[in-house]
Amino acid sequence: MPVRERVPVWLDCDPGHDDTFAIVLAAYHPGINVLGISTVYGNTKTAVNAASILTAINKHNDIPVFAGSAHGISRPPMQPPTAIHGESGIDGTTLLPQPLRAPDWTSDAIEAMATAILGQPAGTAYLVATGSFTNIALLIRRFPRVVTHIKGLSVMGGVFGDGFTDVVLGKNQHKGYIGNYTPWAEFNIVADPEAAAAIFSNTELAAKTIVIPLDLSHQVLATQDIRDLLLYGTKGSKTGAGKTTLRRMLVDLLFYFAQTYADVHGITAGPPLHDPLAVAAVLRDTEYEIPFYDFDPREEFRAGQNGRTPERFSVSVATEGSYEDALADTTRFWQILEECIERADAANKAVEVKVQAVAI
Repeated sequence: MPVRERVPVWLDCDPGHDDTFAIVLAAYHPGINVLGISTVYGNTKTAVNAASILTAINKHNDIPVFAGSAHGISRPPMQPPTAIHGESGIDGTTLLPQPLRAPDWTSDAIEAMATAILGQPAGTAYLVATGSFTNIALLIRRFPRVVTHIKGLSVMGGVFGDGFTDVVLGKNQHKGYIGNYTPWAEFNIVADPEAAAAIFSNTELAAKTIVIPLDLSHQVLATQDIRDLLLYGTKGSKTGAGKTTLRRMLVDLLFYFAQTYADVHGITAGPPLHDPLAVAAVLRDTEYEIPFYDFDPREEFRAGQNGRTPERFSVSVATEGSYEDALADTTRFWQILEECIERADAANKAVEVKVQAVAI
């Protein structure tokens, strides 16, 4: 597919175990063109972590990383969620390399975002936010024409609870606790509620916004079978250390994430992979779309809705699971992620072959 037909995406993130997989998916999906990455406070060492991940997948020369906001719009940074992600923000593996290209610490990350987005044809580019929404809120404050120019904003954040879907949100859900940072709040929202308010109160932007809440992401668990798929691929034996160093690194991270999620939230089937879903959502209305909607069998809702349940909010929430899972094809999602890892493996192998040839 020509680059001009791929969805232009700017990824704003705070790596983070699940952000790692969001970067892999965005960097190696054939329908996505990553314009750049900005990082935001949340986990620790987010800019360095993003640069290390890009090095691990051989995209460090293709995708720049800009260090963004270190605190909220009007409040100091929150305590990083080290109980989940560890002291480094991405604990659990010794295989994550040092960055071969350092993050850009000096350029204005917000201006870099604006330049990249406004350099795309109007109505084509997506912003994706998988950390706190501070950088996005500052972007639309300083460059308000971005709101009109973009095709959409996809964010991972928030939680509805109260039967919005039938997923398990945590071990204390029976007490009414639904959050993953406080009993009632999801981290990306509570980290900078003023930034979230700036997005959701902007009528034009809200109409273009897709929200991936915990109610959806907890439907997409990295179970043991999924970890085996990512470790060994789709062909060959599923024994031994794993197919490649990259795959071992990624599954190391998932094992760590699984353990902390079990310890903190009591979810033992596997950790929910929140952030890649916000990336996958930008493929809506393309040949690569993975449907993010529930199908309502009642005839009065099917008429004129293409089977989609009508939205109740000013943003598009992916989505209520009253009838079927919000992610209509979870198996396909994991297959696509595995295919992206396979492409990263091939890129890494090509570099190894080139280095060996030079050495000879």
